[in-house]
Amino acid sequence: MSDASDFSAPAGRIWAVGALCHAVADALEARFNPVTVRGEISGFSRASSGHCYFSLKDDSGQLRCAMFRRAASLLNFVPRDGDQVEVRGRLAVYEPRGDLQLVVESMRRAGQGALFEQFLQRKAKLEAEGLFDAARKRQLPTFPRAIGLVTSLGAAALHDVVTALRRRVPHIPVVLAPASVQGANAPAELVGALRSLYVLEPRVDVILLVRGGGSIEDLWAFNDETLARTIVQSPVPVISGVGHETDFTIADFCADLRAPTPTAAAELVAATQELWLGALDLMEARLDDALGTRLDVLGQQLDLAASRLGRPSGAVARQQLRLAHHAQRLHYAVRSRTERLDQTQRAREVDFPQKLERALVQRRERLERVAARLRLLDPALVLQRGYAWLTDAKGRAVVRATQLTAGDSVVARLADGSAELTVTSAGTTGTRPTPRD
Repeated sequence: MSDASDFSAPAGRIWAVGALCHAVADALEARFNPVTVRGEISGFSRASSGHCYFSLKDDSGQLRCAMFRRAASLLNFVPRDGDQVEVRGRLAVYEPRGDLQLVVESMRRAGQGALFEQFLQRKAKLEAEGLFDAARKRQLPTFPRAIGLVTSLGAAALHDVVTALRRRVPHIPVVLAPASVQGANAPAELVGALRSLYVLEPRVDVILLVRGGGSIEDLWAFNDETLARTIVQSPVPVISGVGHETDFTIADFCADLRAPTPTAAAELVAATQELWLGALDLMEARLDDALGTRLDVLGQQLDLAASRLGRPSGAVARQQLRLAHHAQRLHYAVRSRTERLDQTQRAREVDFPQKLERALVQRRERLERVAARLRLLDPALVLQRGYAWLTDAKGRAVVRATQLTAGDSVVARLADGSAELTVTSAGTTGTRPTPRD
């Protein structure tokens, strides 16, 4: 009876549910926002939309949180259940359910605020000095003579990098410069390792600076200012593979290229064997084209020489000498090119001899056929068929009867020697010179 009378008594304003939720949300907005909260992540999930949902909890309470896609895309680490974090955002009421929630606008690992602020200040300073400029970044070598590697002897990254390099480019030597990658002595040791490669290993064409993942404290050695300047001073490209894909350090910004992981750093500098074989195929094609072009030119010269053999003269002999000279030069060029290619193949440990050898044999056979054709056109063979080559007293070729008069002396060159003759009569009636007494 008393409950009914109390309910019917005047009680002020009667709220609609939605209106009350909205009023509470306005009160929270005015009283608390923006707000920073520290706690442990629980029940973290990422929706297909990119929005993240989780709870923050401690020993005495729990708060539901939402982090929308734009803010989540700015994270420099992957949140996981159990992580201690500090978040900044706005308290709100999710009116459809009347739930209190925190809309998170930024997140960082708890206890790392001071280090992160120091990181941002150092990054801004070095960026202003131009250490991060893209214009000074260098292309990686396609075929390095040797690969420098700076990491700890006890790091898992060492095993990952060496395994990747042995699988992809076992023929390229790796020069290891060990250094601590964590702790107070790590920055100085990393600087010393890099400088040792700069001075003592001129054959190194690229350097990998790698370490596995960890917290910002674990990776702090790679934010050292002296290390950053040492990386920039490198005479060869430097690839940084420090931490996981979401980890960033000052060394990453100074390096010529950043890899998301140590293994990825090794793969960036290690071209596969297919690429090497493709390069050899290209070299073979160029050699084949050069030989073919040269033989075509010599073939044209041979055709020109053949067209002039109707009137044997000194030009034939000169042409023979030129052809012999070109054949000799071609022979030496083929041999020299073959030797260089063999040396290149042995140095890169690529087994590619048989195909190249067949191409060279085909070219040699073609050259021998061209030389045989030239020998068939030798004027000496014409003389062996009963013809003679007449020259006058001045050594000029006699090809017409009108060049001779009675009493002239001529020399007839035969297949096995020559004979001196005296002309008894000359004309176009087919008279023949008779031997001199």
